[in-house]
Amino acid sequence: MTHLNLPSPVQSLIFEDRHCYLKRDDLLHPDFSGNKARKFHYFLTHDFPAVKKIVSYGSSQSNAMYSLSVLARMKGWEFEYYVDHIADFLKDNPHGNYQAALNNGMFLQVGRGVPIPTIDKEVLFIEEGGRQKESEYGIKLLAEEIIAWQQEQGIEKLNIFLPSGTGSTALYLQKNCSLFPAPCSLKTKVFTTPCVGDREYLRKQFLELEADEQYHPMILTLEKKHHFGKLYKDNYKIWLKLQQQTGVEFDLLYDPLGWRVLLEHIGLFESPVLYIHQGGVLGNESMLPRYRRKFPLVSEE
Repeated sequence: MTHLNLPSPVQSLIFEDRHCYLKRDDLLHPDFSGNKARKFHYFLTHDFPAVKKIVSYGSSQSNAMYSLSVLARMKGWEFEYYVDHIADFLKDNPHGNYQAALNNGMFLQVGRGVPIPTIDKEVLFIEEGGRQKESEYGIKLLAEEIIAWQQEQGIEKLNIFLPSGTGSTALYLQKNCSLFPAPCSLKTKVFTTPCVGDREYLRKQFLELEADEQYHPMILTLEKKHHFGKLYKDNYKIWLKLQQQTGVEFDLLYDPLGWRVLLEHIGLFESPVLYIHQGGVLGNESMLPRYRRKFPLVSEE
């Protein structure tokens, strides 16, 4: 069993003249940082004597792909991962999550589509990004940590913010904060923004995991449509500002949009705000050179 740094620390910071708290889930473990440590906590802490292989799918630089490759290596399992395609540059210059997962023995299936899960006790099938019921196990622990911290700080009303891919972390966090047997005066609301799809996509993801909408987080967006994986100058600029003003490195794929949405909805700051750092910074190894090539003068502005 790998040791996770639980509970993850909370630090106070000022960004763009606004105060908020930062939940440092990126410090949980170098191989299972952020929401992947939470989502895969069930598999890390339970035995599966019959399992011999993990099968999953997603993008070729997925954080989940890398963490699953570590899980498989630790457990002595095979790891089979499906991707639609791999960019020629990445194939010729392996780096980031892709290189690290290959180093851990990942067997890659390219252009085969999404694998069809079969009933096989020897195969553990993991949905893209770890979006499944078992992820609630670790996210419940996150909710308990936050509520305990909130009570220690004497904060009655807390607004939690985190960007979403599949949305399972935000959903299970809101559900378990709502169900936690805390004093009735304690109000904890989760806000999120869709990074992969739009508002309707995220709402559909929530409904697939939880039919009761009272447990769904509040979805906030920018006015202008945001395309996942596209390089935006504003994303790069706010990422650089975050490093300069807080000294913390954030993920380049999700966090810039998350912070832009958070700052655009300034009403959230009427109550204390807790932003959850979900890790994923290993992916910056591939994203940062792309931003520097496209916007070479931004860091000088």
